[in-house]
Amino acid sequence: EAEAETEVGLLLQEARESIEAARSYRRELEQRLRGLQQARKQIRESAALTRDVLEQHFSDVKGTLMKLLDERLMSLLQEVDTVEQESIKPLDECQKLIEHGISTADDLLREGESAVHGDVGQQNEKLCSFTKKALHIQLDSLPEVPSLVDVPCLSAQLDDCLLTILKNQIFSHGTVASRPPVQLEEFVEKPGGILVRWCKVDDDFVPQDYRLQLRKGTASPFEDVYVGSEPEFMVLHIDPHVDYQFRVCARGDGRQEWSPWSVPQSGRTTLVPHEWTTGLEGYSLSSRRNIALRNDSQSCGVLYSKAPTYVCGQTLTFRQVLSGPDRRDSLGVCVEQQNGSDSLQRDKAVCISTNGAVFVNGKEMTNQLPAVTSGSTVTFDMEVVQLGPSSHEGGNFKLRVTISSNNREVVFDWVLDQCCVSLYFGCSFSYPGWKVLVF
Repeated sequence: EAEAETEVGLLLQEARESIEAARSYRRELEQRLRGLQQARKQIRESAALTRDVLEQHFSDVKGTLMKLLDERLMSLLQEVDTVEQESIKPLDECQKLIEHGISTADDLLREGESAVHGDVGQQNEKLCSFTKKALHIQLDSLPEVPSLVDVPCLSAQLDDCLLTILKNQIFSHGTVASRPPVQLEEFVEKPGGILVRWCKVDDDFVPQDYRLQLRKGTASPFEDVYVGSEPEFMVLHIDPHVDYQFRVCARGDGRQEWSPWSVPQSGRTTLVPHEWTTGLEGYSLSSRRNIALRNDSQSCGVLYSKAPTYVCGQTLTFRQVLSGPDRRDSLGVCVEQQNGSDSLQRDKAVCISTNGAVFVNGKEMTNQLPAVTSGSTVTFDMEVVQLGPSSHEGGNFKLRVTISSNNREVVFDWVLDQCCVSLYFGCSFSYPGWKVLVF
């Protein structure tokens, strides 16, 4: 009886596992079905949009072509009118001269016949008058009439090759792409931003430039955020926990037109933006508080971040717009704020000075980076190095730090006496003119 109960229990367990497997299988099938429905929807919607674009484009081309043909026809007809008028004008003048000569000859004939057949008493006088008049008219002088070969004979020359050219151009005009040559590949969350990466999916396509657009939500229009040759771009000023839609296209090498857009994809960041602390007398901040400018105040000190928003595993970037000459000017990260300190070159901090010296807990390292100048970009990357089970319980805590500047980097271990995965960042500038963006 015990064996029977055990067997029933095993069967019930197997049945429950099978039921759970069936449920999981059904959920997976439903998810795949939704994926198929979305794919079908995308195909149909993109096909309908493509039809509308093609019909509108060819309607516009047809209207423009008809307008151009009408304008060309009117131009040729005006040219015919001009040639006709200019050619007829001298003929009209010659015709008037001939008609006047005919009228004069008729009058002279009537006068001559009257003189010949008139009264004998007056005949001598009339004959003398008629003879003088005939001599004056110069009956041997005739106006020249141009021969037909010397006057214009208008005709239209219409080259039939235009139709062949148009036919070839029209038959090769436009293409239908089943998929864009570039697609969005990855969204990497950054504090107050998103690093967007894309890739080429058409092996035969040679990109020259890329064009990235985004829009907030789905109601607003897309706007350009990047045009360039790099396959990635850091989009800043992104509101946390808000969905943004992105799309990308490319321009082929040597071409002017852009490729079709990629499939729009949503991206978001859950990381709050890096901000400098407000209220320090020696610094002025931008409206988003991500740019700090060292003003001409005599007050000095360290400007810290508003909160410990730099988290190990991320990349912290400082970009210099202007620079200053003091060796104690520094950029870096620290465990805590020390408002009484005038430099980051102290304990519980790592930083880089403007001359490229790297300081760890206030001590200068032997390895040095290039000097930080206007336009320089400095990045900090950190990851936790496990030292054993006690490392997170008050023992030594080690971070692997990589500082990069001007295509060079230094890597070292930063040993702390407490667990710190969220850090403050800061800067200390002695002279006015420094301007630094953090992201």
